[in-house]
Amino acid sequence: MTKKKVFHRALLEWYRQHGRDLPWRRTRDPYHILVSEFMLQQTQVATVLPYYEKWLQRFPNFAVLANASESDVLHAWQGLGYYARARNLHQTAKLVMDRHRGRIPRSIEQIRLLPGIGKYTVHALATFAFDQPVPIVEANTSRVLARLFDLRIPIGSTRGQNKLWTHAAALMPENNSSIYNSALVDLGALICLPRKPKCSICPVKKFCRAENPESLPIKRPRPKTKRLIEQHAFVIRRNKILLQSADRRWRGMWILPPLKLDGFKPSSSRRPVYVAVFPFTHHLITLCLFRQRPRKLNNHSQRWFSIRELDSIPIPTPHRRAILDLLP
Repeated sequence: MTKKKVFHRALLEWYRQHGRDLPWRRTRDPYHILVSEFMLQQTQVATVLPYYEKWLQRFPNFAVLANASESDVLHAWQGLGYYARARNLHQTAKLVMDRHRGRIPRSIEQIRLLPGIGKYTVHALATFAFDQPVPIVEANTSRVLARLFDLRIPIGSTRGQNKLWTHAAALMPENNSSIYNSALVDLGALICLPRKPKCSICPVKKFCRAENPESLPIKRPRPKTKRLIEQHAFVIRRNKILLQSADRRWRGMWILPPLKLDGFKPSSSRRPVYVAVFPFTHHLITLCLFRQRPRKLNNHSQRWFSIRELDSIPIPTPHRRAILDLLP
């Protein structure tokens, strides 16, 4: 038996006993798997699980999602963050319906043409939905591969990425690729941890070349966190609240009106009625709300909503929390 087959056998025996039972692993439905992969981008499994189930209840297939409004899609995604993922998933559903008669293509080249889908997601869909023998490189498998091969270059660099994909491809079995890839992901998630890896119980430790596993993988320095202060108006009138259609960061969602853009002005002598801090992609944002008097709208992007409507419209989590905290 070759060294590679011994590695596969040890990994798969461990996975059969200790692998995670995740709902997207119980299906080969390409739509279900694509939803899970979009949700799992930069989001932990525990956070995704309840959203995944609710999403499939609301949008059970490509057809239902393609026919949904962007507002409904963003509302269902609310709380997961990185809303571009929801927009891309929505656009993908429309393209699958328009160009592929509701069936996602099996070809890697065609899958890659869908919006918001990079190499990892293409390969994940190919292996988990269609059992194609292609490697996957994501956070967990990157860590495992860097340690197995003692990779001493930053894994975020072009050279580092190329090395990881090459090593991943070299280890791929010809059969049962979806089980193997799931096992490699779980090895990283459960054993080959970023800090304090459980090397003593690792099923493939004899194949690991790293002398000090915890020092790997090597990563580029993170960008410095920028601090921003954002000021918004809190305006209530007869059980209605004033909101504004967002652009840029939260495009397609409703937020409290920004003070700089809509004519409202915070008084230097007044204190904000609400202050909260939240992270957003290398930024730490301080959200300050000032209570303002109602006035005529002079901005077509603003609208009054009844308090009862708030549960049915997409509002980013920091603003929704503020509203709920301030409502009587």
